Amino acid sequence: MSKVAATQTGVQGGKAASARAFVTLVTNADYAMGAVALARSIGLSGSAADIVVLHTGAVVGADLAPLAALGCRLVEVDHLPLSDAFNQRHARGNLHAAAPFAKGRKPAFHSPLDNFCKLRLWQLTEYEACVFIDADALVLRNIDRLFDYPEFSAAPNVYESLGDFHRLNSGVFVARPSEATFAAMLDMLDQPEVFWRRTDQTFLETFFPDWHGLPVFMNMLQYVWFNLPELWDWKQIGVLHYQYEKPWEAGHPRSAELKPLIDLWQAFYEGEAIPDIASLAGPIAVANA
Repeated sequence: MSKVAATQTGVQGGKAASARAFVTLVTNADYAMGAVALARSIGLSGSAADIVVLHTGAVVGADLAPLAALGCRLVEVDHLPLSDAFNQRHARGNLHAAAPFAKGRKPAFHSPLDNFCKLRLWQLTEYEACVFIDADALVLRNIDRLFDYPEFSAAPNVYESLGDFHRLNSGVFVARPSEATFAAMLDMLDQPEVFWRRTDQTFLETFFPDWHGLPVFMNMLQYVWFNLPELWDWKQIGVLHYQYEKPWEAGHPRSAELKPLIDLWQAFYEGEAIPDIASLAGPIAVANA
C-alpha cells in the first residue's frame, strides 16, 4: 500500500469534507512556509473546497503544525517507486547540468526528484476534482470555477514572450483523481534512458498532449512583472506564482525588482495588512512612480 493511501484515514490524513480539493506539495521547511501563505490565501478567497497538503517524510511536525491550524488536510506521501537509474538521471546536479535553468535561479532547497510526488494527487480518489497549486503561489480571488474545467487543464508557461503559449506550466493544473490514471503514469514515467527535462512539467505535457489551456491569469508567473508588464492586471489575476526565486528568500537576485510581489506574499504569510488586490499598482505604474 502506498503511503498516500495509508494515511488518508489516519489522524493526520483526516476525512475529506468536500468533493473538491485544492492540493499542494510540501517537501521541506521552505515549501511549508510557502504553503502557509497559500492556504491562508485560499481561505480568504471564500472557497469551501478542502485544502490538501501532500508532504514527504522529510517535513517535520513543527513545520506542518501551522498548516493544520489553518484547517488543511495533511497527507503524507512517499516518493514514487522509480528505478535507481531514473533517480540518478533526475538528481539535482545531473538534471541541472543537462537542462540548465538559463532564465532564472532555482534556490538551493529545490530538489527536482521531489516534483514527481505531485503525481500522487491522482491517488486522492475520494475527490471528484482537484486543482493543484504549487506551494510558492498565492490565490488572489475565488477560483472555484477551475474545478469545472476538464482534465487535464493548465496555464501556459508565459513569462518571457507570448511565444511560450505552446508550453504548459505545472504550477497550477486541474485533474480528476484515478488509480488507473496513476498506474498509467508510472508505466510511462520510468522507461529506460527516459529523461524529463523539466521533471513533472515535461512529463505532464507529454502524458496529456491535448491539454486544455487555462487563462494565463490563473497561473501568473512573477517574471511577467518585469518581462511582460503590459500583461499584468491585478483585477484579473487568480493565482500569482513565484517561479524561480522565492519570496521568503532574503535578498535573492531579483528581490529589488520584485519587491511589491514579495511584500504581498509576506502579508499573506503573516496574515496581516493584506491589501485590496484590485487597487494595487501594476508594474508600469510602479516603474513610473
